[in-house]
Amino acid sequence: MMRMTQNQLSMLQGRPVEDGSGKKIGTVGQIWMDRTGEPNWVSVKTGLFGKRESMVPLEPARMQQDHLVVPYDKDMIKNAPHVEAGANEPLSDPEIDDLYTYYNLEQTPPAKGASAPARHAQGRQEQLTRSEERLHVGKSREPAGAARLRKYVVTENVHTTVPVTHDEVRLDHESITADNVGNERPDIGDATREIDLYAEQPVVGKERVPVERVRMTEDDVTEDRSIDEPVRREKIEADFPDRGGQPRNG
Repeated sequence: MMRMTQNQLSMLQGRPVEDGSGKKIGTVGQIWMDRTGEPNWVSVKTGLFGKRESMVPLEPARMQQDHLVVPYDKDMIKNAPHVEAGANEPLSDPEIDDLYTYYNLEQTPPAKGASAPARHAQGRQEQLTRSEERLHVGKSREPAGAARLRKYVVTENVHTTVPVTHDEVRLDHESITADNVGNERPDIGDATREIDLYAEQPVVGKERVPVERVRMTEDDVTEDRSIDEPVRREKIEADFPDRGGQPRNG
């Protein structure tokens, strides 16, 4: 038969009972012993206002998360031998025999010197379930604006220097002597001579040339963001009377 610790038995009371397919059958009522002195049976409340609790063997049962799973369907358990809800008498030998016969189980003989079985493995219990809020943080992808590339025109002055050349006139005076006299005629009268003068002027021209390519690329950047959110949780305290009859916390 299945053996459970006192702590496991205390947690078992009031737990949901399901069959192997996950269908709910009822809730655990009390834990029971038979002639072996071991807690081998559990009563199950199958109705909301029922006054009877059907008996189910613990040997083939198993705990799964917060509920007890048994390899029997609801009809079989509802038709099983039962006890009155809240009863506190030990199981009789005929009741034990009927249970083993109904579930087709082999009985284990009691050990020598075993004491008389109690109706249930421990005294009547009351319990509270403590709950708390758990914070679940997820993520959602939302619009955060738009990035744009915009081109516009600005005007600025460019200062530079350009070397330019111009003609200038220089007068050279040379005396005529017998040694350097030429074909000059000694005429007296008005005369004019001209030389064309030239000067370079800066000429400004403009051309358009590509100078830079600007590309906008989207990158995913991961950062840690702190979240502060209040969550509630329950605490359970027990008040026990002391020897003087005054309540005390525990």
